[in-house]
Amino acid sequence: MSIGNFNLFDLLINAIDILLVTFVIYKLIMVIKGTKAVQLLKGIFVVLIVTLISDKFHLQTLNWMMEQVLIWGVVAFVIIFQPELRRALEQLGRGGFFSRSGHQEEDEQEKMVEAIVKATDYMAKRRIGALISVERETGLADYIETGIPLNANISSELLINIFIPNTPLHDGAVILQKNSVAAAACYLPLSESPFISKELGTRHRAALGISEVTDSLTVIVSEETGSISLTKNGELHRDLKLDKFRELIGAELLSGVKAKQTSSGRWNWRGKANG
Repeated sequence: MSIGNFNLFDLLINAIDILLVTFVIYKLIMVIKGTKAVQLLKGIFVVLIVTLISDKFHLQTLNWMMEQVLIWGVVAFVIIFQPELRRALEQLGRGGFFSRSGHQEEDEQEKMVEAIVKATDYMAKRRIGALISVERETGLADYIETGIPLNANISSELLINIFIPNTPLHDGAVILQKNSVAAAACYLPLSESPFISKELGTRHRAALGISEVTDSLTVIVSEETGSISLTKNGELHRDLKLDKFRELIGAELLSGVKAKQTSSGRWNWRGKANG
């Protein structure tokens, strides 16, 4: 049986080929999701669009520049995306590249929120200083590399144990990545804002600093007062009660209908005493 110049077998092979390529591209996108590679990909698309426009309107100098960028872009791509390519190969070797993803995300997020809230409540009552940063769209790989890698499942017990005073990992930040404890004792950039209250210590400045350069969500427990604070997008909200803290962090991290219902207007904190 044939249709034009193609028989049914050829059409089936072509359809399978297209589906496989689509699936591989989708899995690659899932690998780089949540890293700085997303922003870099946006830059590549901009270069491609500029190249097409310069070619159409015969902008020769600009077109030549864009062609050079694309020619050398292959080498730059390998260098820039080296961490993501390595992670993709590692997942392929572990057999995790083709595993299902996303279906359990909400349950995992709920468990993570519960672990953070429980650990924060325990440490706040006992005035155990803590700094926990949750990776979101912008990758935190650069800061994870400054700490001690753990790659452990998130639990309130683990978070509490890390921050117990005089233990090897208590000094520094814990970074949570993809529903796991990626690393502890990490160094975060300190905010240089002149508007930060002088009564705030290094933990609060570090939490503000990471929130100014990434979209991460960072929890601070004060060692002096036991107060709970939260930072996002360069904003600091201090002295949160546990119920308010649970509500805010849940609205930011939980997916689905619950997050959509509670997230509206939760971060309009400019009117309250910041920093």
